Amino acid sequence: MNDDRPNVIFEDRFEVKAVDEDGKKFDRVSRIKAESRDMGMSLHLDIANELYPLQTGEVFSLLLARSLKPEDDVPEEEDGDAPRKIKRELWRADDQGLANDYDYVLFGKVYKFDDSVRGDNQTTAYASFGGLLMALRGSFRHLAGVTVGENVYLLMRK
Repeated sequence: MNDDRPNVIFEDRFEVKAVDEDGKKFDRVSRIKAESRDMGMSLHLDIANELYPLQTGEVFSLLLARSLKPEDDVPEEEDGDAPRKIKRELWRADDQGLANDYDYVLFGKVYKFDDSVRGDNQTTAYASFGGLLMALRGSFRHLAGVTVGENVYLLMRK
């Protein structure tokens, strides 16, 4: 994580190990299995394959962020529609913050943590991005900034 971007929750590079390993379930969606290059993380992620096709062996950067703004100035307390309005205005603006530097951007919610395997200091964070699912597994230290119920942006680039 980069200290000059307090809204960044997680960042790493991954290598695609398999695409649709369990067979193709939907025409426009692929499930990738990838492994982290630096932090020893594993990732299962559904992607819109027509928008962002990935092949086995390709390497990509993945970033999870609380907002697209370079600095986290979205209010902590949700007062009515204030945070939603700020996000809408940024999305319509010419400068889309972090999204300018990435090829594929999703918005969703972290809905579950699973650290059921005791003793290995591993946990899995689950998120849904409009039905496209993510499971990110690794050391609980790397996922300490992720909170269940939190809205997050997932950003990817090759």
